[in-house]
Amino acid sequence: MRILRSKAPLRISFAGGGTDVSPYPEEKGGAVLNCTIDRFAYATLESVPDGGGKVEVESLDYNVTVNYEKPSDFLEATGELDLVQAALRVLRPQNGASASDALKLFLHSDAPPGTGLGSSSTMVVALVGAFQQYLREPWTSYDVAELAYQIERREFGMKGGRQDMYAAAFGGFNFMEFHRDRTIVNPLKIRPDVLNELAYRLLLCYTGTSHYSNDIIERQQQSYSEKRASTVSALDATKQLAVDMKNELLRGNLDEMGRLLDEGWQLKKRFTDGITNDRIDAFYAAARQAGALGGKLVGAGGGGYLLLFCDFSRRASVGKAVQKAGGRVEDFALEPDGLQTWSVRSAG
Repeated sequence: MRILRSKAPLRISFAGGGTDVSPYPEEKGGAVLNCTIDRFAYATLESVPDGGGKVEVESLDYNVTVNYEKPSDFLEATGELDLVQAALRVLRPQNGASASDALKLFLHSDAPPGTGLGSSSTMVVALVGAFQQYLREPWTSYDVAELAYQIERREFGMKGGRQDMYAAAFGGFNFMEFHRDRTIVNPLKIRPDVLNELAYRLLLCYTGTSHYSNDIIERQQQSYSEKRASTVSALDATKQLAVDMKNELLRGNLDEMGRLLDEGWQLKKRFTDGITNDRIDAFYAAARQAGALGGKLVGAGGGGYLLLFCDFSRRASVGKAVQKAGGRVEDFALEPDGLQTWSVRSAG
């Protein structure tokens, strides 16, 4: 028996989210500034030679175990772990020596789906990483991210952009450029003192509600395809804002970065309907009144986590204001590494 594990980090997005969603990047080019945090999606793959090709998948997040007696069992969606089934259709060997192996997958994440941290895409990256180790494939971080994108967006059909997969595969602080025929990930060399100060001045707050990004992104895509002026201008300005924020970060101008976060949030609300609601607006207003310089939802919108930027002297008061409004402030740290995979030595 071989036992393989992988873990991929979740991400927070600072600017540019939405410009990585087709067809905008193919037509105009997108740009996103994000970084990974110390929350992970994990995958364990156990393989037994000549096990009849059976596959067992256990998801701790959904508290469900699904058994597939043969490859044809996951060729069509069954309503349980459909995203994992899509990954198996792409990754599970149908021919060759390993096609008869019995596989057992155990999956879990530090954040449930619908929180805006890119958990579903990150789980797919962790799955790709486990299968890369199992199949001994020489895939690069670009290969892993693009394969995860094809699984989630094309094979599974979930709407969304590319930044989540690339963040999970590469890790760290990155400025990403998305074009019709290529993606460029630019790792940022930020001074340690700037990173420490930035981490100290950020608050990650759970709003208490999840979101279903597929509907929001579908409306955004439709609005952009119809060339609605408000959507197009907001996306164009959001792309430029990602460039501006990256430059301010490299210069160490953190207060300006906080101001740009607020500007980006105001732009994001113009993408389409449903990005914000009364509860989120109340959270944000309470945080701003308590001294937050800026902030935004870290996902497509509708719920999940709110990222806030504060002056160091106002951090505690902002946290109390969020908690009083019904939110929850959670500790986190910036994570420099992307996808990691390793083998587990058996007890024997």
